[in-house]
Amino acid sequence: MWPTDPEYGLSPKNTIGIDVYNPPPLHWTSLLVLAYQSCGVVYGDLSTSPLYVYKGTFSGSLHRFLDEETVFGVFSVVFWTVTLIPLLKYVFIVLSADDNGEGGTFALYSLLVRHAKFSLMPNQQAADEELSAYYRPGYSTEETPILKALRNFLEKHRKSRTFLLLMVLFGASLVIGDGVLTPAMSVLSSFSGLQVHSSALTHGEVVLLSCIVLVCLFTLQHWGTRRVAFLFAPVVVLWLLLLAALGIYNIAVWNPRVLRALSPYYVVRFFQRTGKDGWISLGGVLLSMTGTEAMYADLGHFTAASIRVAFVGLIYPCLVLQYMGQAAFLSKSPDCNIHFIFFESIPRPVFWPVLVIATLAAIVGSQAVISATFSIVRQCTALGCFPRVKIVHTSNRIHGQIYSPEINWILMLVCLGVTVGFRDTDLIGNAYGMACAGVMVVTTLLMALVMIFVWQQGFILAAMFLLAFGSVECVYLSAALMKVPQGGWLPLALSLLVVAVMYVWHYGTRRRHLFDVQNKVSLKWLHALGPSLGIVRVPGIGLIYSELATGVPAIFSHFVTNLPAFHQVLVFVCVKAVPIPHVRCYERHLIGRIGPREFRMYRCVIRHGYKDVPGDDNDFENDLVVRIAEFVHMEAAEAAANADDPRNSDASVEGRMAVVNRPFDLSRTGLLMRAPLPNPDDSIVVRAATAAATTADSSKTETIQSLQTMYEAESPGFAIRRRIRFEIDDSTSESMDPAVKDELSALVEAKHAGVAYIMGHSYIQARKSSSIIKKLAIDVAYTFLRKNCRGPAVALNIPHISLIEVGMIYYV
Repeated sequence: MWPTDPEYGLSPKNTIGIDVYNPPPLHWTSLLVLAYQSCGVVYGDLSTSPLYVYKGTFSGSLHRFLDEETVFGVFSVVFWTVTLIPLLKYVFIVLSADDNGEGGTFALYSLLVRHAKFSLMPNQQAADEELSAYYRPGYSTEETPILKALRNFLEKHRKSRTFLLLMVLFGASLVIGDGVLTPAMSVLSSFSGLQVHSSALTHGEVVLLSCIVLVCLFTLQHWGTRRVAFLFAPVVVLWLLLLAALGIYNIAVWNPRVLRALSPYYVVRFFQRTGKDGWISLGGVLLSMTGTEAMYADLGHFTAASIRVAFVGLIYPCLVLQYMGQAAFLSKSPDCNIHFIFFESIPRPVFWPVLVIATLAAIVGSQAVISATFSIVRQCTALGCFPRVKIVHTSNRIHGQIYSPEINWILMLVCLGVTVGFRDTDLIGNAYGMACAGVMVVTTLLMALVMIFVWQQGFILAAMFLLAFGSVECVYLSAALMKVPQGGWLPLALSLLVVAVMYVWHYGTRRRHLFDVQNKVSLKWLHALGPSLGIVRVPGIGLIYSELATGVPAIFSHFVTNLPAFHQVLVFVCVKAVPIPHVRCYERHLIGRIGPREFRMYRCVIRHGYKDVPGDDNDFENDLVVRIAEFVHMEAAEAAANADDPRNSDASVEGRMAVVNRPFDLSRTGLLMRAPLPNPDDSIVVRAATAAATTADSSKTETIQSLQTMYEAESPGFAIRRRIRFEIDDSTSESMDPAVKDELSALVEAKHAGVAYIMGHSYIQARKSSSIIKKLAIDVAYTFLRKNCRGPAVALNIPHISLIEVGMIYYV
C-alpha cells in the first residue's frame, strides 16, 4: 500500500480547510436546534407509551390490587425503570458507543468485527484497516494476557462467531418486528379513546378506522420523511407539553401524595404485596421503555449531545409527570375503566384536542419506526445478511432518508394482519414488550463486549455493567416470556422467520465467496497464456465484476474458454462492503495491476460502508479511466524513485494496490477530457440518431445499434457520458516515460472503442454428499431468495445495454 499523499487529493481536510476527522463542537444554538428536531424523529415512539402502560400493567390479575399503595408501587416501578434503563444505560453509557457517529446493534457488531476480528466473511483486506475511520480514536493494540487469550479463543472458534452473528441478527429482526407492532399498537391505542365519550362506536369500527389510517400511513411512505419532517417535531413537542400539563393537573387535583412514590421503598412494598402477580405485571411496565432503542439506532441522524439534551431537558420530565398524574387519578378512581385510563384522566373540556394530538403523535411515532426499519434492512443488505431489495432515496441531501417498496408493503400487510387478527391492544402490547426486552438484552451483551475489546476497560467494568443492567432486563424478559401464549409468540415467530432469511442468505453468500477463494485462477497459468491470453484481444475495455478483492476468480477461466475474444483492456472490479458506516470518497477506490504491464489487466476495489450507497456513481466509466491513468503515473514515479536502490531494482509491483483519488487537476494524469455539449435545439431523438450514425461503421450489428439508440434516447445522460473523449496531453507527452505513454494510449484507444460490463450469472447448488439441511438451505431457500431479489447488475446501476452475463454453476 503506497502512503497517502495530500498532493493526490488525500488530505484529511476538506476543500474549506475543516478537519473532517475532528469536527468542531456544536454551538449551543445548533445543539438546541438538533435537540428540538430529534424530538420528532427519535422520541415519537417513546412519547406515546403513556397511552398503554397502566392499561397493560393492570390488565391481568393485578387488577384486584387497585388500592392506593399498589398504584403508587406501580408508578414507582415505572419511574425507576425509566430512570435506570433509558436514562442511565442509554443516555449516559450506550450513546457513547457510536461507530463514527452511527448507532444501533449493527454499529456495535461493526465495532467488534473491526477491533476483535469477529467477521465470518473472508473478503476483508489488510488495506481496509488503514481506513481513517476503521479503528476507534485512542485504540491501542497492546493487550493484557487475559484479553489476548479471550480474543484468540473467540477468533479461532467459528461457533462463537456464528453465535455472535445470530445474536445480532436476532436483535435486528426484533427491531424490524417493531416496524410491524409499533404502528398497530400506537394507532389502535389512540383511536380507542373515541369509545370513552362515544358509546355508539363499536370496537370493530375502531379497528376499521385504525386499518384505514395504517393503509394511508404506509401508502404515503414513498413521499419520504423529508416532505413531512417539519411537522414531526412540533407535534411531538406539543404532545409532550400536554402530557406534562395533564400530569401536573391530575397530581394537584386528585392526589398530591403520589410524590412520595418517587422513593424506591414503594418498589419493595409493591413486590412484597403482589408477589408473582407483580412480577408478571412487569410485562406491562416494560411498555414504558418502548422506543428507547431508537435513541441509539437514530444516532446517525443527530448527535449524542443533542439526543441527551432532548431526553434530559424535555422527554424524561414530561413522561415522569404524566405517569405520576395517571397514578394520582387512578388511586382516587379505582372504578374507572382501566382500558381507557389515559383518556379517562383527561378533563372533559380538552378531551377532543388531546385525542387529535394523540393520534398525530401515534402516526409520527409509527413513521419514525418504519423509517428505522428501512435503514436496518439497508445495513443488513450491505453486510451480506439480507437479500437485495430496491432502495429509493427520498431526499437529495440526506442519504439516511430512504424508502424500500418491497419492505414497505410487506410491513403493511403484516401490520394489518396483526391489527385485524388480535383486535386488542393487550395482546399486541404483550408482543410489543417481548420485542422491546429482547432488543435491550442483545444491546447489553454487545455493549459488554465493546467495553472489553473496543474501549479496553477491563473485565470488571464490563461485568458490573452486565450485572447492573442485564439482570434487570432479564427480569423484564422473563415476565414478557410468561405472556408468550397471550400474544408474546408473535415477535418470536417474526424474528425467527427474519433470522432464518438473513442467515440463509448470509450462509449462501459466504459459501459462494469461499468457492471463489478456493478456486482462484493460478497466476502461473495466466502468465503462461501470454499477453493475448490465448485468445483474440479486441479494442475496448472489459469490466469483469467479481466478489474477490484479491486474485483472479474462477469464472474468468470460464470466460476465456467460452468467449472467442476478449477486450484489449481488462479491469477486475470488486464492489465490497467494509464494516464501517461510511467510507470517505478519497479512500474508496483501490487500484492495482494484475500480471505484467503488457497484459493490460487491472484491478479496482470499490469500498462502501454499510450506510453508503453502492452504484451511485453516474460517471463510473470516465472516472475509472482517470484513476487508472493516475495509478500508472504513481507506479512509474515509485519505480523511478527506487531505481537507484539495488534492493528494489527487481521488485515487482504486480498485485500491489494503492488508494487512488480522482485528481483535481486532470493534466497531472497526462490526459485531456473532451466533453462535447449537445445542441440545445436538438431533440433527444436527433441526438440518439446522431450517436447511432457515428457508430454505423463499427462491427456492431444493426440490432445492437438500434437497441443502443433506444437506450440512449431513454437515457440522454448516458449518451453524453459515452461521448466524452480522452486525449493524450501533447504538452506533457514529450517528458512522459515511453512505457507510460504507450499504456495511456492503449487505455484511451480502448475507452473510445467502448466499455462492456461482464458478470457471472452463478447458480449455487449443494454437493451431492451434503446433508439434507444444507441441501434445503442452498437448493431451496437460498435459490428461492436469489431468484426473487434484485439482481446485482440492477443494484450496481449497470447499464443493461452494455451488460454481458455468462452462466456458471457453483457446487458448494
